[in-house]
Amino acid sequence: QVQLVESGGGLVQPGGSLRLSCTASGSIFSLYTLGWYRQALGKQRELVATITSGGNTNYADSVQGRFTISRDNAKNTMYLQMNSLKPEDTAVYYCNAKTLLITGPYNYWGQGTQVTVSS
Repeated sequence: QVQLVESGGGLVQPGGSLRLSCTASGSIFSLYTLGWYRQALGKQRELVATITSGGNTNYADSVQGRFTISRDNAKNTMYLQMNSLKPEDTAVYYCNAKTLLITGPYNYWGQGTQVTVSS
């Protein structure tokens, strides 16, 4: 079992920056592919960025060049550095951890943190 806790959300002006953190407990963090997803009001949840256990990253086109995903396995923590924020980045941001072990697939979600970009 993995518990994920997000932090770092808040209100920021357009053009500003925020750094989200996702701290995990309860399992071997380094084995998991980690990701950030977001869900705006009235819209479906969408992928923001992912990072594999080997450090390979993938970004949605809408955040490419503005957001950076990273992980610190020693701290069981994943980060999302968000720069040049836009009002359309407003959403609840969720962290995700998934892996496929000999005992089966595992997929965990955090409870989300609100990011609001507004002047």
